[in-house]
Amino acid sequence: MFASRTITAHLLRGGIAGVLIAWALAHQSSNPALPISAIALAIVAMRGCPMCWMLGLAETIGDRIRL
Repeated sequence: MFASRTITAHLLRGGIAGVLIAWALAHQSSNPALPISAIALAIVAMRGCPMCWMLGLAETIGDRIRL
């Protein structure tokens, strides 16, 4: 359900989400609307919470092992 087509695509989505989260934490005091937007985009990039992303990574790796 959370798996991606390739491991590279999944890791890329996680990297984008990580950068957005780091940016939101670094800029949380400047303008609250921008960090909240960055966190929302990170959740979209991960297709849910970080645990959902990890579950998807495990499913993606499992799919590649079975092929």
